[in-house]
Amino acid sequence: MFNRIFGKLSHDIGIDLGTANTLVYVKGKGIVINEPSVVALNKKTGVVLAIGKEAKKMVGKTPSHIIATRPLIDGVISDFEVTEQMLKYFIEKVHKESFALLPRPRVVVGVPSGVTEVEKKAVLDATLSAGAREAYLIEEPMAAAIGVRLPIQEAAGNMIVDIGGGTTEVAVISLGGIVASRSLRIAGDELNDNIIQFARDESNLLLGEKTAESIKIGIGSAYQMEEKMETIMRGRDLVTGLPKEVTIDDNQARKALSRSIKILIDNIKATIEETPPELVADIMTRGIILVGGGGMLRGLDKLVSEQTKMPVKVADDPLTAVARGAGIVLEDVEKLKEVLVSMDNEKAPR
Repeated sequence: MFNRIFGKLSHDIGIDLGTANTLVYVKGKGIVINEPSVVALNKKTGVVLAIGKEAKKMVGKTPSHIIATRPLIDGVISDFEVTEQMLKYFIEKVHKESFALLPRPRVVVGVPSGVTEVEKKAVLDATLSAGAREAYLIEEPMAAAIGVRLPIQEAAGNMIVDIGGGTTEVAVISLGGIVASRSLRIAGDELNDNIIQFARDESNLLLGEKTAESIKIGIGSAYQMEEKMETIMRGRDLVTGLPKEVTIDDNQARKALSRSIKILIDNIKATIEETPPELVADIMTRGIILVGGGGMLRGLDKLVSEQTKMPVKVADDPLTAVARGAGIVLEDVEKLKEVLVSMDNEKAPR
């Protein structure tokens, strides 16, 4: 009874619980939160000092007793209690301007398609413990396909590639279900690591994660660019231990990223090989859709198109596709129930 009362005062929300960023969609309002999935903790007291943007500012800059950590690794919860705190913070932030003193929303959370039953249960439990009245799970490629308004319930092939921070999801969807899929642990974070490794191998330079990410965003590409771009890598010299800066151009950045991008394209090809020919014919007409932050890498759509012999396009607003899809499911949970992840406790009310 109390849940029903509090539920009427709460905003139902869709959450893209990403390794790098968490996005929150509120029913009737759209995307209201887009913050890094980072939590700053005091190791001595166990107290959470900051969550989201404020915690991200602390990464690599904290004293020994404070850690700025990501509670999700490769799209999977690595620290249950910290994830619960983070979810609670986002749920409360959504309800800050409402009259709900004790918000009890219905929540749909996106999870990678390759997660185990134990990992799914961890996400459900963390969501419920954070204050959800009901929690549902949806596979990220399915949510992304719904978010970019693909006709997933038709008897036709739709192919989506979601390149996030920790995982890349490749899926072919037809009749409201996933026909063929791949979930791999090569995504945005791995591309950052490629640049860190390149700087170490080529220039004896130790880069920080944030610096590597800014280089990837600034000049990173998957395909030969028309205009030459370059930037400066700043870090610590591994030989002298002193500060050092080295200029890197787009050709070097592309060489650094090439290994991971090749693995990614090989998995897209392997998924197409597993797809029934009738659906492949549909995808040849409709094209492959890229979503997620990694999908915005310069020239990736051209390279995938060249390698797969299929049209490829980057979705409009690719970063928010999963959160928007989770939100659309919330608008009519009963009608779209078959796209949700089924478990023994398919719906987990509190």
